Amino acid sequence: MTGIQITDFVVVLFIFLRIVAALSAAPVFGNKAMPVLSRMILSFFLAVIIFLAVDTSSWEIEFTISFLAITAIKEIITGLIIGFMVNLVFYGISFAGTFIGFDIGLMMAQVMNPLEETNNNVVGEMIYFSAMLIFFLVNGHHYVLKGLGYSFTIIPIGSETINESVNIIIIKYSAQVFILAVKIASPIIVSFFLVKLAEGVTARVIPQMQVFFVTQPLKIGLGFILLSIGVPIYVHVIKNLLESYENSLFELIKAME
Repeated sequence: MTGIQITDFVVVLFIFLRIVAALSAAPVFGNKAMPVLSRMILSFFLAVIIFLAVDTSSWEIEFTISFLAITAIKEIITGLIIGFMVNLVFYGISFAGTFIGFDIGLMMAQVMNPLEETNNNVVGEMIYFSAMLIFFLVNGHHYVLKGLGYSFTIIPIGSETINESVNIIIIKYSAQVFILAVKIASPIIVSFFLVKLAEGVTARVIPQMQVFFVTQPLKIGLGFILLSIGVPIYVHVIKNLLESYENSLFELIKAME
């Protein structure tokens, strides 16, 4: 191989490392249901396409062990940050499902998720997979790939991507995960606060009545009714959240410049 061919190979390898790290941390692409080999092949083809599409002539490559190792680590970190940013909204949605399941009384109803090999809350799983479906419907996978391609025009190989602006953005959007979860779960939380208030009043007025055993089935039924009524609202809210996080992703990439 000539010097130019070796340089091109190293550049493609660095592009590949950033892409595979980002896809591993991103929603859908990083899911255990997607075979690792498929993710690697997709990352390789994307790396070749980006290499051919992006002007890499200004990227400086040194053939020393220290440079290659440090640059590889930098690219992996950059990719993980990009993927983590996209996944934040899904953490909030999953957290909201946990809140809702706890209030309804289905927190103990755990189901085995064969895709991720974990036990999860029933309601949380339903909302999480609904969000994944909406993610595809709003072309969320397109903006993940679009953001990755855009990152190579803004952030050359080997750039220092962790700075004060990036830290502020990550902290800001990480803090919003809890706020997001409360916003999504708030209709259920408020409704069941009133139910629990009524339980307390009933227990005081009729102390002989076993309030818990009487109201628990009613709470589960009420929870399902509220969820079925709120499905169109949840779809609209999650759709807007996923679309707004596209701007957040590009804001993060610009801050990494």
